[in-house]
Formats: sequence, C-alpha cells, structure tokens
Amino acid sequence: MSKPTTRPNNPNFSCGPCTKPPGWSLDPLKSAVLGRSHRSSLGKARLQEVIDRTRAVLAIPADYRIAIVPASDTGAVEMAMWSLLGARGTTVLAWENFSQDWAIDAKSQLKLPNLTLMEAAYGEIPDLAKVNFADDVVFAWNGTTSGVCVPNADWIPANREGLTICDATSAVFAMHLPWDKLDVTTWSWQKVLGGEAAHGMLVLSPRAVARLESYTPAWPLPKLFRMTSKGKLTEGLFKGETINTPSMLCVEDVLYSLKWAESIGGASALVARSQANAAALDTWVQATDWIDYLPVRADIRSTTSVCLKIVDPWFTALPDEQQAEAAKKLASLVEKEGAGFDIANYRTAPSGLRIWCGSTVEAADLSALTPWLDWAYAEVKQSLAKAA
Repeated sequence: MSKPTTRPNNPNFSCGPCTKPPGWSLDPLKSAVLGRSHRSSLGKARLQEVIDRTRAVLAIPADYRIAIVPASDTGAVEMAMWSLLGARGTTVLAWENFSQDWAIDAKSQLKLPNLTLMEAAYGEIPDLAKVNFADDVVFAWNGTTSGVCVPNADWIPANREGLTICDATSAVFAMHLPWDKLDVTTWSWQKVLGGEAAHGMLVLSPRAVARLESYTPAWPLPKLFRMTSKGKLTEGLFKGETINTPSMLCVEDVLYSLKWAESIGGASALVARSQANAAALDTWVQATDWIDYLPVRADIRSTTSVCLKIVDPWFTALPDEQQAEAAKKLASLVEKEGAGFDIANYRTAPSGLRIWCGSTVEAADLSALTPWLDWAYAEVKQSLAKAA
C-alpha cells in the first residue's frame, strides 16, 4: 500500500511519561520556585496548591488525606504496602507486569504469612467475585502493560473488613474512581496529567488513617515510608511538607496540567476526552482484520493504555521470536516516519502494540496514526515474505 501523507500533529503516544496537555510550553514554568527551599513559605504554598487542586478536580472527599511522595507511583504503592499490610490477611490481584511487582513485594520482600495471590495472564483478569474482603486487597485499577482494567467497583463491598490499596496511575484523571470504595489510591504525575517523573501521589481514606495510627508493622520502615510519629499521623506530610526534596520545576509543571484540567471542565471532561480517544482508535480496530485487542473481553478493556495484538494468521504462524521482531519493526517504521513514537508493546507483554489514549491525547492524532500502522504492517509483512 502507498505511504500515508498526513501525520499526527502530536505523534507522542507513550504510556509513560505521557504526552503534555494541548498547548503546553515552557513559558508557564518560568514562575517555578527555583533556588529556594521547598520548605519556604512559597515552596510549601506551591505544594499545597497541587494537593488542593488535585482534590478539587477529582472531587476527593474532604476527610481523605492527600500527600506528595517520592519515587513516583511505585514509591506511593510500596509506601502503603510497607506501612499498612500485615495487620490481617492480604490478597494481591496481579494480571500484568506492575501488579506482579506488588505480588513479589508481598510474597518475597514483606513475606506476608496470610497471603493470597490471584493471578491472570496478560489480557485476562482474576475472578473479582472471588476476592475475600476480610483481607486487605492490593490491585491496579488499570493494568498499564496489559490494557486490562477492572470493569467497575461493584465487586468491592461497602462493608469490607480489610483495606483496598489501589494502584490507579493509568486510570485516575481518565476514569471515574469511586472514592468510597478505595482506602489507598496512588498515581504519578507522568501518566494521565502528562507531568514529569519521580513524584507520586498518595490518597488515604479515614479507614487507612485509622490503620496507620493503630498498627505497627513487624518490619523496619525506611524513613521515606514513615507516615506516623508516636502513633499519630504526620500531618505535615499532607500539607505539602514532603518527606524528601521535590523538584519545584516538576511541581510548576503539574500545576499547569491541573489548571488545564480545570479549564476544560475538570474530571468529567478528562474522562470524556480519553473515552473519545479510545473510540477513535476502536474505529480502526473494528475495521482492520490484522489487529485486535489484547484484553479478552470488552468490559475489561482500557481506555488509556490500549494494548493490541496482531491476529493475522500469517503473523501468528511465525515463531515467537519472529513475531516479537516483526512487531518491533512495525513500531520502528512508524517512529522513523515521525508518525508515532513509543507505540511498541511493553517488554514483558505479548507481541503487539501499546498506544496511549489518555486525556492529553487528541482524537484527531489517533485517527492520523492508524493509516501509518496499516502501511508499516504491510511493509513488514512484505519484507518478511521476501526474506522467506
């Protein structure tokens, strides 16, 4: 087929760090609090502003605590796991790379004695109806590397005994989260907001705070994980007094994203944008016979980290190594043409593509990307056929 002539205006489709909000430039960062202590009144005010705007955009309940923490979403999840788990049984749901990491933490690092691992292969999800909520439950709302998300929160009971610890990094700001069902929620700025890396967000329900103030883990807690002092919550942490030194340049950058979110209508508008993006890509998937979704069911299909598999019988007949090489070649051809960057599948996922459809992406850019995918696949197929 002939090479397309129209390229996306913004070809950035990485699943993290994700593309900047429309209209972003370096100019707003000129007001960043640089060369000053983050503990100065000005620095703390900026950090508190991130917390306040986050609460407003997401409609987080007033009695939930919000903190900025180190080490991105990973740091936020592990901070919660190390501080809260062990008081009762624990169930970890794992169906892709990062949720598998939380399973490894629970089993091999914390060595939790009453541990249940509910695992599923890429493209699938554990049986949510069988989750025991007498346990604390650790799960990802959206599996970034598999494109599989939970369909809703109906499976989480309001009268649960344990805590829910939710890694929501590729969901929050693009999917509606039910705060009453989530006791700990984590994410990073680098995903849906298009912010910069290394900073995590941690949201605690009153039930999670009560656990922190009534339970002391059996293992030592690194300084970066400590949220209490003398049995009481460290209040400053939830008022912009971060545990380690944050980048005030990154703080200014995420404030830009939060203000952009407010300007377009808040969380509902962000969710609508992501859904429209996923719909634009879906139009192509439904009309294309060589591609399909990695998730096995439509109700667990992500609208942010959309993971695709190549289903052409010619491709699936190739040895696994050749499939992986062909998929990488496809992504490389698209990138070489400047039509789409970082669309290869995650390194541990099945061969295919992974395309970010989060709130900062434009649907028109996704529509402009898909002809390049068809062209690149035809090129790869022809090249391998000749070589054979």
